[in-house]
Formats: sequence, C-alpha cells, structure tokens
Amino acid sequence: MEAPPVTVMPVTGGTINMMEYLLQGSVLDQALESLLHRLRGLCDNMEPETFTDHELVYLLKGQQGNPFLLRARRSLSHPTSPWHLRYLGQPEVGDKSRHALVRNCVDVAASHTLPEFLNEMGFRMDHEFVTTGHIFRKGAMKVVVSKLSRILVPGNTENTERLSLSYLVELSVLAPAGQDTVSEDMRSFAEQLKPLVHLEKIDPSKQRH
Repeated sequence: MEAPPVTVMPVTGGTINMMEYLLQGSVLDQALESLLHRLRGLCDNMEPETFTDHELVYLLKGQQGNPFLLRARRSLSHPTSPWHLRYLGQPEVGDKSRHALVRNCVDVAASHTLPEFLNEMGFRMDHEFVTTGHIFRKGAMKVVVSKLSRILVPGNTENTERLSLSYLVELSVLAPAGQDTVSEDMRSFAEQLKPLVHLEKIDPSKQRH
C-alpha cells in the first residue's frame, strides 16, 4: 500500500540502482482540507494531481525464506495508460541516524496483459485494493495523500469499502544509491507539516500487508 500512484511513478532503467527514500504518516478525514491547504502553499503545484488506481499484490512462494512480492498497478482514471510493475526491496539497516526509510526500488511500465503474465510465471494474487488521492511535488520530493479501499468482490473495482477514517500521507524521493542528503531535505519539509501530520520512518516489514 506504500507504493506511489501509477500515473506518476517514474520508469527506472535497469542499469540504475534507484533507492526510494520514504516517510509516512496519516491524517483523519476531517483534517484533510487543512493539510491540502498547507501543501498548496509549500509545494510547486498549487493544484494537486488527482488519481484513482487499482493495485494488485502478487506473491511467489519459494522453498525457503519470505515469498517474493511484486505490485501491479493500473490507473482507473486513465484506462489506456500502461500498467506499472513495482518491486520494493527490504529496508536498509544502514545508518540509524538517517531520517528516512531507504529501500531499493525497481519500477517498469507494462502492457495490459501483466496479470496474465504474472500468473503464468507462478505468482499468486494475494490481495487487491483501490487507492484515490492527491499528488503534490516539491523539487524531487513527492507527497501522496491517499485513501485506501478494500475490494469486496474480486476484480470489481466499483464495489469497495474504505479501510479507515484517515488518509495515508507519504513523502518520497527516488534517487541513486548513496544520496543520503535527501533524507535531511525530507526531514526539513516534514517539519513544516507539523502538527497537521507527523511523518515518520516506518518499517513496512512491521506493518500488516
């Protein structure tokens, strides 16, 4: 659920080792407008991009260790846009003083037959959801404010139920490995969003999928 929307996810070349720097938090529904107002003042785009995406999480279970996980996402707002396939690595342990979570990120565009391809490769669809929200940008930083909804009938994106009474807020940057100064810029930006939202370094391996 932590992946950015398909409509804005960059396609990274296989020769570049891109890292995702990430901070996360949440705001209650009633605080959304205040947060959006603050972001309009701080970010480059006064009016945010909006999106509605359908994400499917696929697992490939091996004989040992944790299953291999891939995320397939498509835009419901722009049905003719390519699908996106995303792999997110395990968070780096690294420097404890680093302000943001850091993990390897590989993202590629794909055709509309992506689900069939993954099934043929032996992957199993574990769960799916719909996410709607807003995207702001500040230089290389991206802020995604989104609401997640569970799909009640498999494959039917019209039949959903909201998961919570809050919005997920994610501040992220994609950069080559070793660009740790990025996390300091993110921390400074996150400070400007307090007390509306407290963005933190959260280990997704400790969250329920």
